[in-house]
Amino acid sequence: MSGGFADPAIASAAAFRQVMEAMARPGTIQRVTGAAPPGPLSPATGAVLLTLCDPDTPVHLAGPLSCDAVRKWVAFHTGAPIVRPSHGMFAVGAWDDLMPLSAYQIGTPLYPDRSATLIVQAERLEQTGAALSGPGIKETHSLSLPEIETFQHNAGLFPLGLDFIFTCCDRVAALPRTTIVTQNGDV
Repeated sequence: MSGGFADPAIASAAAFRQVMEAMARPGTIQRVTGAAPPGPLSPATGAVLLTLCDPDTPVHLAGPLSCDAVRKWVAFHTGAPIVRPSHGMFAVGAWDDLMPLSAYQIGTPLYPDRSATLIVQAERLEQTGAALSGPGIKETHSLSLPEIETFQHNAGLFPLGLDFIFTCCDRVAALPRTTIVTQNGDV
């Protein structure tokens, strides 16, 4: 089956660096390449899945991404089991298709790392909109987010909560649960 990394060792290491850079510096947009997944997955979403998923990381596919072509591609290239939202370490879909966020694991006080990471395939990904501050951000960054209040609530759950990776075309950005989100100008 085609669409995976041409040179998996090199390409996955490069994509992993870009995803980790996005997580370490919330609000920055990184470019990830090398994946050619079936539609409706974007190249960046495909690269993130190829990089982070394996047989030990259950994945929930939401909305139109839960189609036969994507399920087969994920299974073939990553071996990740496809599961319901409450069992996923990762969930992938458009923002509205991933709702409600209460369906996903947010961790426990003893094991906050047992939470889900949502890979949000966005129609746009720009450094405008909500103001971000916190770990990894020197002053502030901006990022186009779908619902600012939702991310404010999520940050309030820390050390519990969800982590988010946003993808669009060949770009990726991240919003860890530690990031403080405000309306731009309210920082």
